[in-house]
Formats: sequence, structure tokens, C-alpha cells
Amino acid sequence: MKTAILMMAHGSRISEANDAAREVAAQVREMTGYDIVEVAFRELHEPNIQQGIDTCVAQGAQRILLMPYFLFMGAHVQHDLPEEISEAQQRHPALLMEMGGHLGAHRKLAEIETERIGEALERLGWQ
Repeated sequence: MKTAILMMAHGSRISEANDAAREVAAQVREMTGYDIVEVAFRELHEPNIQQGIDTCVAQGAQRILLMPYFLFMGAHVQHDLPEEISEAQQRHPALLMEMGGHLGAHRKLAEIETERIGEALERLGWQ
């Protein structure tokens, strides 16, 4: 059974912000070895989540793991993303779709923040 990963991000009017999500999706594709790793946006940019699901299906996905690319457990993660999945299930009744967990508090995120702090302190000459 062919599995796809769909990263669901918020979306931004600033194109470069959306490009960062695409870069992470490409890195996830490389790290996981999955052929189908797509990114879609909840708001403000395309592809939207419905289009992202359809893109996965068009590539032969029979099941999709939908991963919220959100830091916090907010309204999008709790309500909007599950509603998106329900809507897509109407169009693709045979498709298996499950949602994974949001990013949340994780040591690796703290490591990245620590790295960014070090970069800023160095740039500012505050060390």
C-alpha cells in the first residue's frame, strides 16, 4: 500500500515563509525515503490542504499521514485540520488518512533556538 506524507502548514502571504516549509518537506523526503512527501497550506497560500491531498492521490497514494507543521495545539490542529480530513474523506472514501502530532515542545526545537541565540549574540557582538 503506497503511503504519502502531507505536511500541513499555516501558510503566509510572504512567499519566502512558505518556501521554508517546502525545504523542510524536501528534507523529510530525503530522510524518510518516502516518494510522496508534499506540503500544503491551511491559509493564505496554495496548494491548500484539499489540493495537497488530491496531489498525493494523483501520485498513487492509498494512505496519507497528515502531519501538522504547527508548533502549538491551537484551533487549527484541534478543529480545522480534522475538518479538512473529513472533507477530503467525502471525495476519497477508500483513502486511509490519519493525522500525526504537531511539533509541540521538543528538545530538538530547544536546540535549534539555542543555536539561533548563539548566532544572534555573535552577530551583535554580545558574547
